[in-house]
Amino acid sequence: MTDTDSKRDRYVRPPSAESLGEAPGRGRLKGRRILIVGGGQRVFDAATDPIGNGRAMSILCAREGAKVAVADLNRTSAEHTVMRITDEGGEAFAIAADVTSEAEIVRMVDEAHRAMGGLDGMVLNIGTFGKVGLDAVSPEEWNAIYDVNVRGPMLCCRAGLPKFDDGGSIVFISSIAALKAGSQMAVYDSSKAALGGLMRNIAHLGSRRGIRANLVYPGLVDTPNGREAGAGRHSRGKGQIPFGRQATAWEIAYAVLFFLSDESVYVTAQTLAVDSGLSGM
Repeated sequence: MTDTDSKRDRYVRPPSAESLGEAPGRGRLKGRRILIVGGGQRVFDAATDPIGNGRAMSILCAREGAKVAVADLNRTSAEHTVMRITDEGGEAFAIAADVTSEAEIVRMVDEAHRAMGGLDGMVLNIGTFGKVGLDAVSPEEWNAIYDVNVRGPMLCCRAGLPKFDDGGSIVFISSIAALKAGSQMAVYDSSKAALGGLMRNIAHLGSRRGIRANLVYPGLVDTPNGREAGAGRHSRGKGQIPFGRQATAWEIAYAVLFFLSDESVYVTAQTLAVDSGLSGM
């Protein structure tokens, strides 16, 4: 290696039209009825926030021809997602629901099923962070985070599976924190790792009806959530990311789209890391 090679700037993977959310829909979900749980987004800095994962997933599903139920703890945020969809000519509606409440989850699923005339897709974009380490997290806080990150998706599946049409698809959103201890948040990392075991069991339960379940591991993604997580950790996103930049929420959404669409009709109980290779290299 020459001195010139060693000093060369790191390659940065240019974003595509899909990366920027500028690609047109191709009808990949035409006629589908999809519930996005966590389809709003948090606000970190309203003036500069990029689009979040849940909002990008919701918009992309509608752009690809699906009716979309956008569920979120924050109704206003869900309604903003719906507004983005209807402005493009898509069909969507908002539902407010707290995934720590079984009664609210049952209501959410019933409402989505009734309003869309069925249900054949669900994305579980659910998660909350915890403190670094073990000593700073009380047992009560640990349980509260697991209630959101693990119990919530389980209850969504329990309520949703009986309402699903045969041949539907469920997509869990985890994190590469489930694969590497990089976040240093034991409660978050372990809860996101638990989703893999839950997903495989849902895939097994749904297999007789052709209902598929798969999981996406987002890597470092430039979203309001990601910026909030990195606010106290200035090293986040500044290391040797193989493609030289963080992902966009749209790049996560396209992975979810693959699992929802018939392009993955023979794929179930599988995982996909969208992380430019961080978890594998």
